[in-house]
Amino acid sequence: MPEDASQDRSATGRIRRGEQGAPSFAEAFRFWIKLGFISFGGPTGQIAIMQTELVEKKKWISQSRFLHALNYCMLLPGPEAQQLAIYIGWLLHKTWGGIVAGSFFVIPSIFVLWALSYIYAAFGNIPSIAAIFYGLKPAVMAIVAVAVIRIGRKALRNEIMWTLAALAFAAIFFFHIPFPVIILSAGVIGLMGGRFWKEKFDVVGSHNGPIDESVLGDAAESPEHARPSSPRAIKLILIWTALWFAPTVAVGLWRGWQSTLFQEGLFFSKAAVVTFGGAYAVLPYVAQQALFHFGWLKPGQMMDGLGLAETTPGPLIMVLQFVGFIGAWQHPEGLSPLLAGTLGALITTWATFTPSFLWIFIGGPHIEQLRGNVKLTAALSAITAAVVGVVMNLAMWFAINALCPTRLQSGNFIRAVSNDRIPLRSLQSASGFWIERHPVRNKAPLSVQRMFSA
Repeated sequence: MPEDASQDRSATGRIRRGEQGAPSFAEAFRFWIKLGFISFGGPTGQIAIMQTELVEKKKWISQSRFLHALNYCMLLPGPEAQQLAIYIGWLLHKTWGGIVAGSFFVIPSIFVLWALSYIYAAFGNIPSIAAIFYGLKPAVMAIVAVAVIRIGRKALRNEIMWTLAALAFAAIFFFHIPFPVIILSAGVIGLMGGRFWKEKFDVVGSHNGPIDESVLGDAAESPEHARPSSPRAIKLILIWTALWFAPTVAVGLWRGWQSTLFQEGLFFSKAAVVTFGGAYAVLPYVAQQALFHFGWLKPGQMMDGLGLAETTPGPLIMVLQFVGFIGAWQHPEGLSPLLAGTLGALITTWATFTPSFLWIFIGGPHIEQLRGNVKLTAALSAITAAVVGVVMNLAMWFAINALCPTRLQSGNFIRAVSNDRIPLRSLQSASGFWIERHPVRNKAPLSVQRMFSA
């Protein structure tokens, strides 16, 4: 009997390992398509879904490797949730795995937001459409709350990590400290703490318990394609840089170097490089340029676009597609408004998201190489704790919008109104831009300038 029981346990173990084996490309493909349709809730909700599906259910990647990748993505310009999907897809199935993961992360939202942008431009705000998407917010808020709790429970193992997370939250929520400064400061604190208080800071590698059955486990070596290679890096830089700028150059040759379409491609290509901290950090910069420098948008339209982007699947930074669509729609320059708007939306989306593939494919191998560097584990532990605080900040901002929609909207889309009982300072900090006390459309452009001049 004991021998039979031992054989049964062994067989069960083999079955379990088979069930949690490396996913086929087709299986991963199906998941990335699904993720593109269910990724509501901005970066916090999207990270929550990947945490639940990839780490806890499918066990395609271990908790510590998931956080290791997330730490890197949070340091990059652009949408961190999409970059995290690219990173995991690339680890599992090389370059094409990353391309599929990153592309289908945004493709569904491209079509949804294009349709909503057209309805907005052609017919104005439609209450029934706005109501449908706002009805999803409470459910998404629950997903976000669970994500913060789960990630926090795994990353904040002692009072030092809890303190760092609280300080990071307070720094960005109340004092407007730039996101890169928070992360870099946490890294420095971690390096120093690792030298003098190692047992409190060296916690980043101990998230999975005694048994790690993940496909991409802590003990597993990085795959061959995830190791640094100079020839491969040079090839990737040339290919992805050419892909990145090809549509912008093509539209410049076709429509002229001063055309709205070319200017949108050029501007959003630059924005993709210089903006750190996600959508909330890029919005003030984009709004200032779109309203006052280029004149693509009218006062109030930026907030309408943000309301649309918040309630559709995909990254919140998809609001930039709305800017590209409306900007070209209102400046068609000889084209039909619909064609101009569609081209503006596509070139803006391409310029915004294509660089993320370059950052991951070039930097990923070096980040994987650092995974076993003992000296950096304390710094990564501190950065992970700070990231939890930043994610909490995003969750708070989303919760405010979900729980108090009537106090944060004018018409059918999110907009600040007067006599708001929520502290104005908190809203300003959480969203990353100023919210004026009076309706945007009732004041001169100065109110809009203040609103986006954080």
